[in-house]
Amino acid sequence: MDRKDAILNLRQVLINRRDALRRALDDNMGLLGQVASKQSNEDPADGADGSAQQHIGSLLAEVENRELVCIDAALERMRKGEFGICQDCKISIPIARLNTLPYADRCIKCQCKVERQKVGIA
Repeated sequence: MDRKDAILNLRQVLINRRDALRRALDDNMGLLGQVASKQSNEDPADGADGSAQQHIGSLLAEVENRELVCIDAALERMRKGEFGICQDCKISIPIARLNTLPYADRCIKCQCKVERQKVGIA
């Protein structure tokens, strides 16, 4: 399979994942609403359990939302013809990396550099 075909396959992977995340976020928001309304009718001990569930649900929704933003950005790069090109060094990101992380916008070398800078290792 050549690079162009692999990228077309990745487009479908991204679209499928985006759609699944949107459904999951909708479901999570519905559940969070149910937990919140149920909490108002419970005693304080049960409310603590509901609060923990609500916190976990909101953390999960945050992670899913971040992934959704990355996927939307990757689909936009595809639309512009910039998908699979490292945003820093401008070399082609290997298909193996894109298969692992389809919304990757940096090659491994540049991503490691960014990660080191985030933690102050530079």
